Amino acid sequence: MNTKIRMGMIGGSLDGFIGSVHRMAAALDGTIELVCGAFSSSPERSVETGHALSLPSERVYTSYEEMIQKEAQLPADKRMQFVSIVTPNFLHARPASLALQQGFHVLCEKPLALSLTEVTHLEKQAKETGLLFGVTHNYTGYPMVKEAKQLIQSKRLGKLRKVIVEYPQGWLAEPIENDGQKQASWRTNPAQAGISCCVGDIGTHAAHLAEYITGLTIQEISADISTFVDGRPLDDDANILLRFNHGVKGVLIATQVAQGEANELKIRIYGENAGLEWLQSNPNFLHLKQNDKPEQILQAGSNHSYLSEQARVHCRVPAGHPEGYLESMANIYRNFALAIHKAERKEAQDPLFDFPSITDGVRGMKFIETAIASGKQNSKWSSI
Repeated sequence: MNTKIRMGMIGGSLDGFIGSVHRMAAALDGTIELVCGAFSSSPERSVETGHALSLPSERVYTSYEEMIQKEAQLPADKRMQFVSIVTPNFLHARPASLALQQGFHVLCEKPLALSLTEVTHLEKQAKETGLLFGVTHNYTGYPMVKEAKQLIQSKRLGKLRKVIVEYPQGWLAEPIENDGQKQASWRTNPAQAGISCCVGDIGTHAAHLAEYITGLTIQEISADISTFVDGRPLDDDANILLRFNHGVKGVLIATQVAQGEANELKIRIYGENAGLEWLQSNPNFLHLKQNDKPEQILQAGSNHSYLSEQARVHCRVPAGHPEGYLESMANIYRNFALAIHKAERKEAQDPLFDFPSITDGVRGMKFIETAIASGKQNSKWSSI
């Protein structure tokens, strides 16, 4: 690209976690420039953040409404081209909708809203406007996740049979929200997080990863939903049986009360001929397993010719130089920027540089609502 894509940000103040992650990821490839922001519901904190990021004072806004309206009034070659929304869940749908109304592309954290009704409205808006709408399921940005997807598409595993996806965390094993821990406070608050904490926060990542790699869709689930920490109004643990299309069966485990676990997202996929295993905390390696052969360990690296093209273009360095979480998020941002570049020139999108879309956001919201409903009905099998 000859020019950088201009980005605005809603949320992501200096005292948060995820905003800096998004900004580093967006900046990594030199394809995106942060030009404006409404970084906090506190006007003072938003101004403080914008100043720390060296943004011009006139492009630092005290509300997302002000930012979207004033950016829309700027010349086409100056205004932001897309907005990144990194707020708590309850502040996803309205700013996204307003951005679409004013002609801006949207990249948003998940889940996209507090209800399926809100999400389907966003999907309708995106389709009517023809604007791009991405969702930051960043785990699909890892090169070896791309490789796993390609191996399945090439029938290396044969007919799929079983999917096991796990996402254990331990950070909510104690009621830290009662001590004012910011990330815990909003995630366990129904007014800000919606109907779910664990399923909405990490269960959707696990479900999306399973569907992305396999190319299958989860059609029915039976969910055992629990809240282990006394007084917590939302779930902190989920054990979910999955029925995919084509007769594939699966298990999804998501928990935030597993003492000692950090962020151990793991997926195993088994077919008639072989199995795959990938672990997010060791993301540069993909394990290929067969009964009658030694286990193969495939390694990420831009110089590895045995990898698929899709995996290689998402590697930045040769094998032996680890890439991780920031790079996976950066792949989502880079691909989204490339898509904007193509869209504005009315060129066909390149499927090699994919990213999660509004369709994935709708799937995620359906998964949350179905899982929570199933849990309330004693794990009743429920269709998504």
